[in-house]
Amino acid sequence: MAEQTIARAQLIELDETLKKEADNPKKVTVQFNPDSLKLAFANQVQNNNPSSSASGGSGGGSGSGSGDQGSGTSGRQFVGAGTTKLTVQLWFDANATADGQRVDDVRRLTQDVIYFITPKKSQQDATRFVPPGVRFSWGSFLFDGLIDSIEESIEFFSPEGKPLRASVSLGLSQQTILVADFGDSARAPGTPRPPGSNPLTAASVGASLQALAASAGRSWQDIAAANGIDNPRQLATGQLIDLRAKLPRSPF
Repeated sequence: MAEQTIARAQLIELDETLKKEADNPKKVTVQFNPDSLKLAFANQVQNNNPSSSASGGSGGGSGSGSGDQGSGTSGRQFVGAGTTKLTVQLWFDANATADGQRVDDVRRLTQDVIYFITPKKSQQDATRFVPPGVRFSWGSFLFDGLIDSIEESIEFFSPEGKPLRASVSLGLSQQTILVADFGDSARAPGTPRPPGSNPLTAASVGASLQALAASAGRSWQDIAAANGIDNPRQLATGQLIDLRAKLPRSPF
């Protein structure tokens, strides 16, 4: 029986749009797959009921804080895109390189990860420096975004005082709520992707479907039809839109 190949996690450089791989992208295959991945989802909301906060819960209320709770969602407003944060810890060992050759300092390996947080000159604006976009890919799990933080811990030193083993904790973020994509393996050939299997984009204040479609290189008419949007000029702030959605082909 042939030995099953184990999928290895990778860091892949993306272009500044975070929609595709960069030209000649840097790719780093981890030495050891992480034990776990931690995802955190958040929305940006603000309280639209200042009178309740000014009252401080005293006076005519039936209970402390009841004003905010009683107003429910009507007392709060979604003010921007939701965010998803990914935390992952990677291990590196100077004696366990992919080609079987050891290195004298484990930082020769971890510096490939540090690359993804190091700002470089923007190709769209030469006066700005931006960190590379990055895709964390592990089997069917994909996360596209930016690295916010890296924490490297040296775990073991050689008798000569050179670091040989290190753990690297990465914090990545994307300005949208991550929607799981289970890949094409779960779909029969010719079956369209089910709703919700693509990452969703939240409409910002004053955004139009035409502008969002242009940024994705798609026709706004197709996106409107696939998402059931009647008025592309009046999008609700925070409205989630699948910019990759396509109408299923008619069988006739």
